[in-house]
Amino acid sequence: MARQLIFVTGNANKLREVRQILAAGADAATIDLTSQALDLPEVQGTTQEVARYKVQAAAKALNGPCITEDTALCFDALDGLPGPYIKDFLARIGHDGLNKMLDGFSNRRANALCTFAYCAGPTAEPVLFEGRTQGRIVPARGPSNFGWDPIFEVEGTGKTYAEMEAEQKNKLSHRYKALEALRRGLSQL
Repeated sequence: MARQLIFVTGNANKLREVRQILAAGADAATIDLTSQALDLPEVQGTTQEVARYKVQAAAKALNGPCITEDTALCFDALDGLPGPYIKDFLARIGHDGLNKMLDGFSNRRANALCTFAYCAGPTAEPVLFEGRTQGRIVPARGPSNFGWDPIFEVEGTGKTYAEMEAEQKNKLSHRYKALEALRRGLSQL
């Protein structure tokens, strides 16, 4: 029997990618995913603190089980920043501005971090599942229709996420790794 989950997101690209990754898994039928957009407060803190708060607020609003996802882009030279605040940084300064933040540093390494949070209900403790992909920040290459994908070149590929076909990206991305951890974790809950 499939576990029914609400994925709290209003991002159509993210929802499509999550569904593609889940559908490609060996146990694809074990999760029945629907989505709902909720306007949740954005809190400050570590990636894990942000994820816990968000999923608990969503579970209370929905009065039931749900998952949320938070993505961080962590620059080594900036000790992990912009991290969970990448969405605001991208909106304010764009791809070029994110690159300029690293001007003067010899280190352009970064990691993409995805945290899926599951909460069984309004009073339950959240469970976190993370995935991380190493890479570096480069001038934008490829389509610019999905966040910071054009400036994150995945280690060992020579390609940004934006330059990859969905199938390639979905087999090595931070989101894929976090979803695999979620899939394994939910089978034990």
